[in-house]
Amino acid sequence: MKEAKDAVGAILFTEPFTAETIDQMPNLKVIARHGVGYDAVDYDYAATKGIWVTITPNANASTVAETTLAEMFDLSKNLTKYAGIMKQGASGRPLGFDLAGKTLGIMGFGRIGQLVAEKVSGLGMNVLIYSRTPKQTKYGKFVDREMLLSQSDILSLHMPVTSETKHGIGMTEFKLMKNTASLINLGRGALVNQDDLIQALKTGEIAQAALDVTEPEPLPRDSELYSLDNVLLTPHIAANTVESMTRMAVDAASEVVQVLNNGRPQWPINQVN
Repeated sequence: MKEAKDAVGAILFTEPFTAETIDQMPNLKVIARHGVGYDAVDYDYAATKGIWVTITPNANASTVAETTLAEMFDLSKNLTKYAGIMKQGASGRPLGFDLAGKTLGIMGFGRIGQLVAEKVSGLGMNVLIYSRTPKQTKYGKFVDREMLLSQSDILSLHMPVTSETKHGIGMTEFKLMKNTASLINLGRGALVNQDDLIQALKTGEIAQAALDVTEPEPLPRDSELYSLDNVLLTPHIAANTVESMTRMAVDAASEVVQVLNNGRPQWPINQVN
C-alpha cells in the first residue's frame, strides 16, 4: 500500500477493498470496479468517506452470456470429458443430451440474464425466469422460485450477492431440482452453499455443475470439487476476452476521470453527499 497511499483513484478487478484499505488511502475519491460484482468492496464505508464506488455494467454482459452458452454446450455434449479421455488414451464415450426441448432456468434477470435468454432463443429450449423484479420479455416465462428449481434441466445463476441471495442455493434447493439437472454458476461463489453442492454432486441430487466462481477464490487445492468428475471448473474467466477487457478498462477509467473532474459517475453503487 505504500505506493498507492496517495492515490486519488483505484481501478479493481476482483480484489477485496476493505475499510482498512480505504483508511490507508486518505486522498481516495473513487473506486472503479471492472465488471459488475462489488461484494468485495466496502462501498457503504467508502460512502462515509466521500468515495464513489462504481461498476461497468454494460462492458461484460454479452461476453458472460456467451460463456454461459459455452458452458451449456460443454455440459450437454461432454466436450471437456471427451477431450480428457482422448488425451489420456482412454476409452469411453459418455452420452450427452440435446438442448432442444430442455428447460433452462435463469435466476436473476439483469443485463446478463436477459442476454442469456435472448441468445438461447434459437436453440428450441423452454426458458423459465425467476427475478425479484420481473421485466417484460419475449424470450421466456416468469415463474416462482420453486417452479424454476423443479422444472429446470439447466439452472443458470445471474443474480448479485446480497443478504438475501448469499448461500441461497443449498441442499433444500438441490432436493427440489431434477436429479438429471445441471447447475451453472458464472455469478459469484457465495450464491451457492459449496459444501451442500459437493454433497449434492456426490449423492446424485443433481447431475453436474459448471463453476466459474467458487468460495473462496482461488479455490484451495484440497477442495473436493477437484476430485469430482461431474464438475467443470474454470478460474473466473467468463468475461476474459480481448473485447470485454477493453470495454471494462475504458468504462472504469472513464468513471475515474468523471469523478476527478468533479462530476458524478455514470454507474455508482453507492451515494456520496
